[in-house]
Amino acid sequence: MHAPSPMALLLIAIVVLVLFGRGKVSSLMGEVGKGITAFKKGVKDGAEEDKAEAKELELNSTDDIVKARAELAAERAKLDAERARMTADAGLRDVTPADQNKL
Repeated sequence: MHAPSPMALLLIAIVVLVLFGRGKVSSLMGEVGKGITAFKKGVKDGAEEDKAEAKELELNSTDDIVKARAELAAERAKLDAERARMTADAGLRDVTPADQNKL
């Protein structure tokens, strides 16, 4: 496809102005500008948050590494205990008869 000619763009602009009026078009462009500004600000804030999280997670000393390993071991122990509980619960099945008339 090819781009519209300058004459076609001018015709489209005139039709838009006639249909919506000058005030409506300018307010619409203002809203588009505000949206672009908000989007850029959000992207910048997100990048700053990512950097802050990365800095927070940096492990610089051996004490930090030992502490992180201990936390991981504790979390793994909790997960193993939960898995064992779920396995034990799975062994306990409902043994009531489906037909209540047989009782």
